[in-house]
Amino acid sequence: MAEDKKGAQALSSNSSQSATSQETSSAATTTRRSAGRQTSRATTTRTAKTRSTTKSAAKTASKTTRRTRAAKPAATVDFHHGEVPAQTLPVTDPAQFGRIAVMDITPNEESGRYPARVELGEPFTVTAQVFIEGRTKVGATAVLRNHRGKEMARVPMTCTNPGLDRWQATLAAGEHSDLKPWEDGFAAIKRQLGEWTVTIEGWEDTYTSWLHDAAIKVKVGDDVENALETGSNLLARWAKTKDAGLNAAQRKELAEAAATMADKTLDAKDRLAAATSETVTGLHATNPLRDGISPSQPQRFLVQRPKSSFAAWYQFFPRSEGAYVDPTTGKIVQGTLKTSVTGLERAKAEGFDIVYLPPIFPIGVTNRKGKNNTLVAGPDDPGSPFGIGSELGGHDTVDPLLGDMDDFKALTAKAHELGLEIALDFALQCSPDHPWVKAHPEWFRHKPDGSIAFAENPPKKYQDIYPIDFNADMPGIEKEVERVMELWIEAGVTIFRVDNPHTKPVRFWQDVIAAVTKRHPEVLFLAEAFTRPGMMRALSYVGFTQSHCYFPWRNTKKELAEYFEETNGDDGYYQHNTFWPTTPDILTAYVRDNGIAGHAVRAVLAAMGSPSWGIYNGFELIENRQRPGFEEQIDNEKYEIKVRNWSDAGKYGIAELLTNLNRIRREHVSLFGYHNLTVLETSDPNILAFARHTPAELTGTGKPETLIVVVNLDGHDAHQSMVHVELPDFGIDPARGAHVRDELTGREFDWSWDNFVSLAPWADVAHILTVEY
Repeated sequence: MAEDKKGAQALSSNSSQSATSQETSSAATTTRRSAGRQTSRATTTRTAKTRSTTKSAAKTASKTTRRTRAAKPAATVDFHHGEVPAQTLPVTDPAQFGRIAVMDITPNEESGRYPARVELGEPFTVTAQVFIEGRTKVGATAVLRNHRGKEMARVPMTCTNPGLDRWQATLAAGEHSDLKPWEDGFAAIKRQLGEWTVTIEGWEDTYTSWLHDAAIKVKVGDDVENALETGSNLLARWAKTKDAGLNAAQRKELAEAAATMADKTLDAKDRLAAATSETVTGLHATNPLRDGISPSQPQRFLVQRPKSSFAAWYQFFPRSEGAYVDPTTGKIVQGTLKTSVTGLERAKAEGFDIVYLPPIFPIGVTNRKGKNNTLVAGPDDPGSPFGIGSELGGHDTVDPLLGDMDDFKALTAKAHELGLEIALDFALQCSPDHPWVKAHPEWFRHKPDGSIAFAENPPKKYQDIYPIDFNADMPGIEKEVERVMELWIEAGVTIFRVDNPHTKPVRFWQDVIAAVTKRHPEVLFLAEAFTRPGMMRALSYVGFTQSHCYFPWRNTKKELAEYFEETNGDDGYYQHNTFWPTTPDILTAYVRDNGIAGHAVRAVLAAMGSPSWGIYNGFELIENRQRPGFEEQIDNEKYEIKVRNWSDAGKYGIAELLTNLNRIRREHVSLFGYHNLTVLETSDPNILAFARHTPAELTGTGKPETLIVVVNLDGHDAHQSMVHVELPDFGIDPARGAHVRDELTGREFDWSWDNFVSLAPWADVAHILTVEY
């Protein structure tokens, strides 16, 4: 929504000044002035409530009631003549309306118990229903305050649907930053993190209401003098209103306009023109007269650190990185944390910014799984890294076959040198050999015969894993997990990817994440939870910043269009879905059956369809053979060490594509939020098109920014389609159309409302078009 920055800054910084919008004209009586002072005191009490930053919706309601209970009723204003402006009414209960009705604020899930989530500097949109009785006009303002209650922005709202009284404003909490948690200056970023609030202030738009009627009356010559005198008094009162935040020159302009309107020697049309000058209408847009200001309950937003939602993940197994076959013995020599530097360098070269490592802890021996998840391991089988714990240690220990803690710290230091974050897998489960089994047997579920129950999902059984039972001592388990996480944070970990968090109590994660982020608000959590929507949403509510999701199984145009709009809509304020084409656990039939083109399609959809996306290494080498009967790779890296020939990556072009996709994302970072994607209409069922758009006032360049992505979902055949673009929605002048440039090929095109596209999998699977403004 466009706004004049200078004018916006001129607006009052304190809603406590709102009472002065009731200041009287020179014709008011002493009684009226006294009443105005009483109204000011009542409004100041109300303002103290609106400025408080709350920790929960319930606490907000409680504080509101306490702070406003003693407020005096608004005084009756006795005018000798003229109209009485709307008064700010005291509100003594969260369910009580102010003078103007403010309802249905979005985003707002679960009655405001869980704050919406935004990244520092990320544009976000708030909407509300704002209305008043009868024909009277209203306005609305969105007031943003930081976690200390300081007002940071005051933005005029725009009525986007008059029939439904729907108002909207776009804000940003703080300014975008690329600083990483370990870099100099991050302390200043850290101080900005926490719960911010947005308050919607509805108000009577007295100027617009008056002007509508006065223009008609002057035109037809009906009751002209009263209409113009009312307008003159209105402008004079506006000039004296502190809430409008006017400077001396602006007050003078309004006072002179009021005097012109009061001059009966002038023609009525000339008098009216003084109230509709460019100066006065400009001040109405930026510094309006706001009568009857009615603040909403503060809406909470959890502001998180840079790259909390804009992220590109790259996963590899350290034991495979640098692994080779010994020519003498013919056996595989596994990689180590030291040889894993090559994985960091590959991730950096391809443009990723997070390296995700599976568990690096000692692996149990009892019931160790063999190749392809067989029940019996061979003498050289390394076991699954998710069978955590042996006599060598548990979750707080580096597997000696990989190195030691100093080696891990050296790896994180190298990653930070390259500008990469390290995300560590945290799988809260144990092998039968884990030290916790002996030290804390009460943490595990026992059968009637006294033996510990291994994990199972009948008929499936996981004999190498003991699941933790949270019923006996959840506080004790929480304390231990917090200790372990603190250890890895000190070693350089800034993100935890949590394995199967949906198999543990939601309250457990709520407690642990709250304790960790209280000390380290920069630490992020990713939920690897492919489960029911309710559980995934609950995990997001309690602190998982990002989440695996159903993207791998959304393959048709209809499925993808619906899922993109769901992921990038209001749901994105609570659940930040991360798009992964494949993982060690997931290899879909689409990726299996569509070859190189299929890999390219899924990469484009993941990278352009979500602010957060990830690649499991081997994707560049088209590793797409399924284990029969399962949606996962055969010869799965979870159960064996992979020896890869990375020199083959150049044959397929996928590594180059990944690099280009990450480049495009970095160059257009303002476009990659969870709230600015629009699916476009296409005529072919195999062609999906969507656009990402940021308006000029939010780009920082003064120009809008738009990417249009068109993808052929068929990995085997060419398809042609018309793509419809609703030009004004993207700030494009229909008379001129749009000149676009393909970021993947450099080719340029001229686009208009309807555009022909032809994509063949052996040539271009997609266009990623930058609109030139």
